[in-house]
Amino acid sequence: MASTTAQRILSALTKNLSAYLLLALSMSLVGSYVALSKPLVAALPVFLLAWLRFGIGGLAMPHWLRKPPGEAPLSRATRQLIFLESLLGNFLFSLCMLFGVSMTSAVSAGVIMAAIPAVVALLSWLFLRERIGARVWAAIACAAFGIGLLALSKAGPTQPNTHRGEMLGNLLLFGAVVCEAAYAVIGKRLTGALSPKRITALINLWGFVLMTPMGIYTALRFDFGAVSTGNWLLLLFYALAASVWTVWLWMTGLKTVPAARAGVFTVMLPITSALVGVLVLGETLRGIQVLAFAIALLGLVLATLPGRAMPRVTPEVMR
Repeated sequence: MASTTAQRILSALTKNLSAYLLLALSMSLVGSYVALSKPLVAALPVFLLAWLRFGIGGLAMPHWLRKPPGEAPLSRATRQLIFLESLLGNFLFSLCMLFGVSMTSAVSAGVIMAAIPAVVALLSWLFLRERIGARVWAAIACAAFGIGLLALSKAGPTQPNTHRGEMLGNLLLFGAVVCEAAYAVIGKRLTGALSPKRITALINLWGFVLMTPMGIYTALRFDFGAVSTGNWLLLLFYALAASVWTVWLWMTGLKTVPAARAGVFTVMLPITSALVGVLVLGETLRGIQVLAFAIALLGLVLATLPGRAMPRVTPEVMR
């Protein structure tokens, strides 16, 4: 009996750890392409960039659109959720993020993106009725404080945030935060009805449809010959990461992790963006920034350590 119980506990821990790794990897990839979107936005108009992203992603996974054997037909409610998932998590997030990154500072972007875990927790409480425990709230606070400290550590006294364009960029980035949080919450609902691969393909298809009018309009007036080979390769990485890899990883992890707890892993987005800045763009990592990383990662530890066993706890309820 004791052996069977130990095996169950070990199996549950292994399953949770795998899900946590998938969620962390998903947000790490998001952070990397957010950081690397600066040269892409400079080389390609935003609408064209987003349209090409969805088009390339669609070419990579047409076989994921097919309904697998045994999966129930799409209900009206599921179709509506798929559309909302793409509208908010793909279409509007891409526009808000790309326009916002092009208009505001990296410091402001880091501070604003640090709000994602808290917004995910709030939306999961409002719409999924997930109970948010004290430890998860503490993890959210660590994540937000750590990444906020990291971003603020880059600010200097001569960098006023008063320019109208930068303020608009900040508002757009906060819009991206809300879209990303809604993406996490709606995705939790969808994983109960569809496979991660099919969710990934369907929401990308909707993103392509929504972006096509402005994408074609922009493409007809754009000189594609002016884009360097390096930027085309960067576009390929961006498209596959944003449309295929990150979505599949996130939806797979969400199948076994409540949305509020999964939201804590969005802390990896600004952390990875900062690391890309240091390792790829040559920025300097100072002591206060190392402290910020440590605080943010403490949040991940608080969120992922196994808690006390509780009777009759469903996957949708937080401990």
